[in-house]
Amino acid sequence: MVASFWAGRRVLLTGHTGFKGSWLSLWLLSLGAEVHGLALAPELEPNLFQSLGLEHHQPHQLLPGIFFHNLLDIRDQQALAKTVEEIQPDLVFHLAAQALVRHSYLNPLETWDVNVIGSLNLLEALKPLQHPCAVVMVTTDKVYENQEWFHGYRETDPLGGHDPYSGSKAAMELAVASWRSSFCGDAPHQTAHLAIATARAGNVIGGGDWAADRIIPDAIRALALQQPIAVRNPCATRPWQHVLEPLSGYLLLAQRLYEQQILGSQHANPLAQAYNFGPSIKSNRSVKELLEALLSHWPGRWLDQSDPAQPHEAGLLHLVSDLAEQQLGWSPRWDFAATVERTVGWYREVHEGASPLECCLQDLEAYEATKAIE
Repeated sequence: MVASFWAGRRVLLTGHTGFKGSWLSLWLLSLGAEVHGLALAPELEPNLFQSLGLEHHQPHQLLPGIFFHNLLDIRDQQALAKTVEEIQPDLVFHLAAQALVRHSYLNPLETWDVNVIGSLNLLEALKPLQHPCAVVMVTTDKVYENQEWFHGYRETDPLGGHDPYSGSKAAMELAVASWRSSFCGDAPHQTAHLAIATARAGNVIGGGDWAADRIIPDAIRALALQQPIAVRNPCATRPWQHVLEPLSGYLLLAQRLYEQQILGSQHANPLAQAYNFGPSIKSNRSVKELLEALLSHWPGRWLDQSDPAQPHEAGLLHLVSDLAEQQLGWSPRWDFAATVERTVGWYREVHEGASPLECCLQDLEAYEATKAIE
């Protein structure tokens, strides 16, 4: 990623009020981009978006970019199309989603509507653009038909989904691929201006996540109250990575996608495909191992509350990110130990009164100064 590329770029970011969206907003602003956020208002209190002061963004000496905060439901096709027409983005990051597995069991139709139809509404809104635009549609590592394999999933492996969340994200991948094949090109019914890729990331952790039913936020809430951490699936294994890892991949993919679109607009963009952004295999750890690492930085205890009657969640999951490394030059920078240390450090400092914005900027600075893992 070349920092100078982003200065003055008009960026549309859906889901900017969420955890990853707030981090990405901050990073883009630090790079000097003009960021237009589209999302629903945050549901949780506290939340990172408001903690960073993005709701009423004021110029900051370390944030040269310009921020526009727009409240909008991506299921409102007409309002979305009108807003996109006004923004005329150069680059788009689509993060807006119903992103919780357990919530998807309670609200399956909403999950499918937001994750599939909402995504197609965005692509339809972008279709009239008359200038090059790179679009990164963010999904998840859970789009794969999980066979509980020990080896990692590659972009060419079959898609699937046991739960409504995973299934809706896999369906989103298929819908985006179909839309791209149908409507990107030089035919009369197509557009030659859009380059669309999808990005599949692992389980992200990092400071500022306060969502329910996620292990780190649940753990931090318990520790802050000096209570034991209730754990529903301690043996589940996940590809844990700091939130800045996949975000760096999204930024790099968007930049390369845009540059390729400018250089070869008369041909199919070779980067318009799916990419995994996962950690090294050494960061594929169980929930129990994650908690043990966390508690070495913030002492406490946890309780096994496994329940065989609880809704299904994958037990073993790992991504292979060779394609991103070979085609984009992307690879993770923080190992498992550094990821946990930076995450817990953020929460402890904020718990003790530090500014969430300053803590995030410190993490950004540290991440950008770190070389990729050999």
